[in-house]
Formats: sequence, structure tokens, C-alpha cells
Amino acid sequence: MQAGRSAPRPGQVDGSVDVHLVDGTYELFRHFFAVPRRSSTDGAEVGALRGVLGSIVMLLEGGATHVAVATDHVVESFRNELWPGYKDGSAIDPDLFAQFHPTEEALGLLGVTVWPMVEFEADDAMAAGAAMAAVDDRVRRVLICTPDKDLGQCVGGKVVQWDRRADEIVDAVGIEAKFGVGPASIPDYLALVGDSADGFPGLRGWGAKTASTMLSHYGHIEHIPASHLDWAPRVRGAAGLAATLSAERDLALLFRRVATVRTDAPVSPAVDELEWRGPRRGFDDLCEQIGAAQLHERVMNLAAYRADTRQAHT
Repeated sequence: MQAGRSAPRPGQVDGSVDVHLVDGTYELFRHFFAVPRRSSTDGAEVGALRGVLGSIVMLLEGGATHVAVATDHVVESFRNELWPGYKDGSAIDPDLFAQFHPTEEALGLLGVTVWPMVEFEADDAMAAGAAMAAVDDRVRRVLICTPDKDLGQCVGGKVVQWDRRADEIVDAVGIEAKFGVGPASIPDYLALVGDSADGFPGLRGWGAKTASTMLSHYGHIEHIPASHLDWAPRVRGAAGLAATLSAERDLALLFRRVATVRTDAPVSPAVDELEWRGPRRGFDDLCEQIGAAQLHERVMNLAAYRADTRQAHT
């Protein structure tokens, strides 16, 4: 599997478990700009919140059984101390930012495990969760649900990346086909070419084609020879690129550190804690407050079905 439609569908197959790790911050941004504005009974903007809840309910209705949603409880992280230009949330629309914490609370009432990050980021939580789940013998696949290219570095073995919007699943071969480098070299690739979404520029003159050509041969920045005369691949402007890398190698290594996701973020210690067993007390009140009676009905029907299914297998 490189990239393609998501078959078989997510869920449990022959007793094995699929684990779905969702980028809650991405979902909030996506729905904020994609769905109409809506107000709750107390006048708060809840359009994106409703969109995220609906998205997760669709995931559950599609067969997902073990789900965690990673969020940026605060936008800043340890990376802001590493690079002053790193994203800090100052450009986030106030109506969107005001829905961050209420969405975490709403997902909790839905009964979904939420990993709100403070020192770390949602990306780190998904990386840590993938590492935790992948070593469980009961887990068949770990699906990191985000199109964010940073998470490509986690792909391999049981771990795949699922762009739900495009319904495209990518494994390690697919990552290499897309970026020209394997998952292990993604942080090096981002360090050289930069990542405007995260706020670091990369190195002057190092574009995607040059970076992938060099890293596909050498793997990591520190293995690229200092002199262009020692470079095995032929690239245009090699002398200038080598001079830039030589002068800014420490900066490139810093950018790689910024681009590397952490697997020691605080997440659930076991896959069992991610199993969805229905909504919690107060979910009905939430749905009434945000005007989502139909969503409440869908969730209650799904919870009843899941309970009957569990009972039938005991």
C-alpha cells in the first residue's frame, strides 16, 4: 500500500484493533474555514466545534473503535524557545481560538480520549501515541489522521498516515514517493527546505528537488560532504549550495530539531484507554446548547449498537 482509498475500512478485524490518532487542531482550523458560523444558546461561536464533533462521530460510525484526539491546549511549545520565529498563535482568529478549550471539553463529553498538549504539540502527542500503540500485539494498524507532512516521519511498520479529507492512506513507500525521501529523513528534508506553516525558513537555495536528491543518497544532513566536489549526486548550483550548507549547518541541524516530533509527550499509557464506549453524562446538555440534537441522536444510536455488539461477543 502506497497511497489510495482506505480499504479495508477502519475498525476491528479478526480480533485485531485499528487505532486512530486525530489531529484535533487541524480539524478545528479546517472546520472553522469550511463550515458556517453558528452560535450556542449563550451566544458563543461554536461552528468549528460542531464540525469537529461531527467529524469524530463520522469516524466512529465508520467503524473506528480506539480513538484519541491530540490538541494544542496552548499554541506555544518548547519549540518557541528553540527558534524565535516559530508559530505562536498570534495570527489565529479570536473566534477560532476561543473554541480550542470548549472543543476539548466537548470531545471529552462525547467519550473520546483527548490529549491536550501544553509543553508539547499535538504532533508530538500523535507521535507518542503511535509509538505506544505500535508495540501492542493486538494492534493491526495505527492511523495518524492528518495531512501534516511533519507526521510522515512516524510512518512505517504498522503506522500509516490517513488524509481523511482526500481519503488517502500513505505508508512508508508512499512517503518516499511523495517527498523523494523515506520517513526517517523527513525532519532533515524540512530543515533544508523550510516549513512556512511552522515558521522556519530552511536554507537559502535549498529547494525540494535538491534536498530530496541529496537526502535520498546521504540520509541525513550530517552525512552530506562539506565540499560539493565530494557529492555523489549531480545537482545544479552545487558549489553555492555546499557553501550555504557549510556556513549554516548548525542552523540546519537546529531546524531539524524543530521539525522532529517527540515521542515522550504525555499520552495514554495503553491502547485499552482509547476504546470508545459511548458518551458521558452531560453530552445531551452540550448538544442542546450547541443546537446539535441530530448529532446526539446519532451518538446514542451508535453507543447502543456498540453495547449490543460487545454483549453478543461475551
